[in-house]
Amino acid sequence: MNACELRAVLWDMDGTLLDSEKIWDVSLAELATKLGGVLSADARDAMVGTNMAVSMEIFYADLGITGRDSDADADWLDVRTGELFAAGLVWRPGARELLLAVRRAGLRTALVTATNRSLVEQALPTMGAEQFDAVVCGAETTAKPDAAPYLHALSLLGLDAAEAIVIEDSPTGVASAVAAGCTVLAVPCAVPLAEQRGVVLLDTLAGLTVDDLVGIWSRSSPR
Repeated sequence: MNACELRAVLWDMDGTLLDSEKIWDVSLAELATKLGGVLSADARDAMVGTNMAVSMEIFYADLGITGRDSDADADWLDVRTGELFAAGLVWRPGARELLLAVRRAGLRTALVTATNRSLVEQALPTMGAEQFDAVVCGAETTAKPDAAPYLHALSLLGLDAAEAIVIEDSPTGVASAVAAGCTVLAVPCAVPLAEQRGVVLLDTLAGLTVDDLVGIWSRSSPR
């Protein structure tokens, strides 16, 4: 294995490392009920991988709501989601094992998520804060699908896009990683993904090894 060329693995969080999109389903549905509406499945799908500001825009448009204090509603959503996070977070299949294997192999890692830092800090004890060399959270850069979150993570690691592979689950996240120039391994969770150049689609991370990641990177890297 020539791991000295692939130097880093950049991870999304919700739906990639953690099976937490289901938790967001609950908190978003509760907020919709609180405001007297029902969130449509299409709107919920459109939110996957987006930051809070974009999600709230989709949420209000779907429910036909105007004039709300979006910051207050976003704060309510963060608090409620945090309560659900505290009740227990579940790993996506194979994610924990691959993350630990990546660290044992000496590759660098970054967590790159659209979720606000307050919730990420709640999730880090489950994932292991020591497993990440850098953490980029929502509202800290221009949001996915812009390249900025992944470019910022790469700058924190002192690496180029050609030296990294990104693991994602959402169309928004995949688009961000591709825009940053990274090879992408995508494992769909809440919404389907279309095939595209530079993106390898798999059904699961279960059983995947670091050698597999290096192979995917070496075959698919846009460098």
